[in-house]
Amino acid sequence: MNIKPLQDRILVQPMKAEEKIGGIIIPDTASKEKPTQGTVIAVGNGTKDEEMQLKAGDNVLYGKYAGNEVELEGEKYLIMRQSDVLAVIS
Repeated sequence: MNIKPLQDRILVQPMKAEEKIGGIIIPDTASKEKPTQGTVIAVGNGTKDEEMQLKAGDNVLYGKYAGNEVELEGEKYLIMRQSDVLAVIS
């Protein structure tokens, strides 16, 4: 895959959703929480006002509804702005 986000955007591969286990039977689609953690796959060049602080390979935390979901080669990714990232996990 050869994709390069523009400006201050990043491409993130979300971690797999975790299943909640409980005593009530819940449909599979409702029992998974949307992940808020992932790995940066690619970064843009930044803007003249904001340089890129993230790099490919960084593990990050982001908001629950951050970014736009895209599907590339059968995998789901998020494209978001660098400012949507809350923290880098080291």
